[in-house]
Amino acid sequence: MFDLKKTDKTWTLFLDRDGVINHEKHQDYIHTWDEFRFYDGALEAIALFTKRFARIIVVTNQKGVGKGVTKQKDLEHIHDSMIMEVSKAGGRIDAVYYCPDLDDNSTHRKPNPGMGLQALKDFPEIRTDKAIMVGNTLSDMQFGRNLGVKTIFLSTTRPEVDLTDERIDGVYDSLSSLAEALSS
Repeated sequence: MFDLKKTDKTWTLFLDRDGVINHEKHQDYIHTWDEFRFYDGALEAIALFTKRFARIIVVTNQKGVGKGVTKQKDLEHIHDSMIMEVSKAGGRIDAVYYCPDLDDNSTHRKPNPGMGLQALKDFPEIRTDKAIMVGNTLSDMQFGRNLGVKTIFLSTTRPEVDLTDERIDGVYDSLSSLAEALSS
């Protein structure tokens, strides 16, 4: 398991959105802010991460936009509102990258590293040897591997995942339990 004590203010935290920060809708998408529900303790966890990490970046696949079932303006409102609520709780999200592409081979669609590479371009101080990807799918873990960063799997929505998978460097129940481990 990855030793969280190695992290400090020079590290970057990449976070998936649905199933990590907020509740997923089973076999559907979060279409509007009214449907967005933070996990219990997520806001407090991000506030703690803000004190620990230099950058906090959200990377999220959003196929609903590409399919036309989620409106672009609604997705932008969701992200703006999420950032505002995080800020009100004492946290920070430096950027949100999302991929609406339908093609699984798109360079920006996780597990491909395009969103992460864009973050590296936008924030040149980010070092991949000092970064962690937190997600709730093996696609998120593969994204982390493809980007060259450590990975933490949250077992919030995928109980069937083999937690000994080589792409997983650490496992926690939630953002709250990850934050607790960081602060202990």
